[in-house]
Amino acid sequence: MPKVFVSVSHHRYYLNPNDSPWEYEIEANPSDLTVLDQLFDQKDQHEWKNFWRAHLPYVPYHLDPENDEIDLRLKKLYAFIHEYGNEEAKQQIETMHYYS
Repeated sequence: MPKVFVSVSHHRYYLNPNDSPWEYEIEANPSDLTVLDQLFDQKDQHEWKNFWRAHLPYVPYHLDPENDEIDLRLKKLYAFIHEYGNEEAKQQIETMHYYS
């Protein structure tokens, strides 16, 4: 499987490590990357909905279902990276507070 370099903060992955900054190295085939693309797309969609909702000050953050959806996609992204990541990526993700 080819090495892929993932940037969660930029919602992208790269096949060349010098293309752009990245946070995690994984090994995934093209069909696996389709899942990663879908997770990035879903997170983007929810973030746009949340952007528009943020202009309504009467809905608190903790009662906003869009925020819950964003958080869920982020957890799924990290689970995907943990599954396909190298040892360094796995160790870093295992230190996150919601990993268990």
